[in-house]
Amino acid sequence: MCWSAQADAAAGTVVAGVGVACLVRARRSGRPQRLPLAALPLVLGVHQLVESLVWLGTDGELPAGPAGAARTAWAVIALPLLPVLVPAGVWCAAHEPGHPAGPSRRRLLALLTLLGTAVAVPLAATVATHPVTATRHGHTLDYGTAVPHPALLLTGYLLTTVGSLLLSADHLLRRLGLLTATGALACALLWHLAFISTWCALAALASLLLLHWSAHPPAPRTNPPTPTPTPDPHQPTHPHHPPPLTHPRREGRAAGGGGGGGGCGEGRDG
Repeated sequence: MCWSAQADAAAGTVVAGVGVACLVRARRSGRPQRLPLAALPLVLGVHQLVESLVWLGTDGELPAGPAGAARTAWAVIALPLLPVLVPAGVWCAAHEPGHPAGPSRRRLLALLTLLGTAVAVPLAATVATHPVTATRHGHTLDYGTAVPHPALLLTGYLLTTVGSLLLSADHLLRRLGLLTATGALACALLWHLAFISTWCALAALASLLLLHWSAHPPAPRTNPPTPTPTPDPHQPTHPHHPPPLTHPRREGRAAGGGGGGGGCGEGRDG
C-alpha cells in the first residue's frame, strides 16, 4: 500500500479482484442500486495499480511520457472522481427496496452528492490544466498540483466521501465510514506530506468490507412500538358480564303463546 511499486501492484491486484467479485455479487443478488458503490473496490484497486507505475516513473524505470500519464490518471481517480462516486453510490444504495433509510436521509445524501460534484469541478479543472508531480519521501509519494483553496476543498472532499458513509442507514457502510475516517486521521498525523496517497491506499484496503456488503441484505426498517393504553383506575372494569335476567311474569306470558288473554283473566279471577 504505497510503500513501493511491488506493494502497490500486489495490493491493487487483490483489491481489484475483490471489486470484480463485489460487482458480480451485487448483480446476482438482484440489487442494481448497489452496483455504483460495489464498483468502488475495483476503482481503488486500479488506482493502486496506476500508482505502481508512478513509482516506476519516480525510480526512472518508466519513460517520461507514460510516467506523466500515470500521474495524471492517479490524480483523476483520487481528486475529482471519488467525491462524486462515493456519495452517489451511497445515495443509490439507499433507494433499494427494504432499505432502512428514510426520505430525509436520502435528501441529505443527495445534497452530499451535489456537494461532491461542486468539489470535483475545480479539482478536475486543476488536473486538466496543471501538471501533476510526484516526489518520493521514503516509502511514500507526495503528489503535487496547483489546487485552489486546498483547505476548503479538502474539507468538502472528506465531508462527501467519509461523511456520506457515516450518514448511511446501513451499519456495514457506517463501519466502512468509521474505518476511513480513522485512516484519514492517522494519515494526517503520520504522513502529512503524503496524506492523499496513504489515505487512498488505506481506503482501498478498507473497501474490502464491501465484498460482504454487496450481497448482505439491508437491515429491516423498524417501526416504533405502539404504546399500550393505560387503563383508567377510576373507571370500574367488568371482566364478566352476566346474562340478563328474565322476569318470571314475562316468561309466563311467553309460555302462554296464543292463550295469553286467558292467562291474564285467570290471574284477575284468582
